[in-house]
Amino acid sequence: MTRRFPVRALILSALFSTFAVMAVQADTRITLSPMAEGLDTPWGIALMPDGGLLVTEREGALLHFRDGARREVAGVPDVAARGQGGLLDITLARDFAQTRELFLTYSKPQRGGAGTALAVARLSQDATRLENPRVLFEMAAGSAGGRHFGSRVVEAADGTLFVTIGDRGDRPSAQDRSTHNGAIVRINRDGSVPRDNPFVGQADVLPEIWSFGHRNPQGAGFDAAGQLWTSEHGARGGDELNRVKKGANFGWPVISYGRHYSGAKIGEGATKPGMEQPLHYWDPSIAPSGLLVYQGEMFPEWRGDIFVGSLKFDYISRLEVSGNTAREAGQIKSDQTSRVRDLIEAPDGSIWFVSVGDGVVYRMARAGA
Repeated sequence: MTRRFPVRALILSALFSTFAVMAVQADTRITLSPMAEGLDTPWGIALMPDGGLLVTEREGALLHFRDGARREVAGVPDVAARGQGGLLDITLARDFAQTRELFLTYSKPQRGGAGTALAVARLSQDATRLENPRVLFEMAAGSAGGRHFGSRVVEAADGTLFVTIGDRGDRPSAQDRSTHNGAIVRINRDGSVPRDNPFVGQADVLPEIWSFGHRNPQGAGFDAAGQLWTSEHGARGGDELNRVKKGANFGWPVISYGRHYSGAKIGEGATKPGMEQPLHYWDPSIAPSGLLVYQGEMFPEWRGDIFVGSLKFDYISRLEVSGNTAREAGQIKSDQTSRVRDLIEAPDGSIWFVSVGDGVVYRMARAGA
């Protein structure tokens, strides 16, 4: 499953025209069209059932675009906007059309610093404000550092929520299950802990943890079978694509295919019994962010492929999965793919992505569609 839901035709604005046309493989030509412009460090995007677009800016603004108009949504939680922290991801609830609930991840001010948090709120009917915002989860405990907050939120078919959290720059803590550092957590829509989480009832282990040993997962998405995938920042030469398993240890900082930025070896090498292997790793590192498992009708040749944005090399990586391996089968690179932060699939099968370098949200569609 991708981060999407059925909606009527998208009608953001008739003012934007096609920006670029390019061929990305033998029988695939695409257009890249700007859909929202003038953004300041955009991070997450979500498409609404009425054709509107919601965009988070890291400094703390939630913006609504519709029919060429732009306005800021009031009522966003206070964020600790420093370093890599701020207002981060946004995902609409699967039942948004009925409940108008949405989820936000952000760096929440905490004693001694900040930590990754998840909030839920109801978007007013006129999309001008968030109503009844409340915190569903916050990591324990925060820290003064400004790095490695994660942070994506995705909703599974059973309604549970998965939130990715980085190690916050404290490498050993990713192996310490008495903290949320370097973990993917799973909670219910009301913030409670699902009874079938892998570590429920274990002493000195936080029950929200689903998997651990992650460095800084900034991309997450489900495939058609409901399998969770993540893209994760490694160190130098160790960025990863991971198929997330219940209760699994993904090894950071004990194992890695990368090296420290000083050139020194990380941990004990690249493998160790009891620790998971990535299905793909990038060397050199691409600084991966948003992740999308494509399931749409517009590009049937891409169905099941995984798309990951590169912040470092300004492209979108397309990966094909076969069994327990994945390979980078192509790169979508243009002037518009400048520091790609987030990707989502629209109901018509087009792919929308955030170009941080441009401050623009683009729509990628098949040429002529």
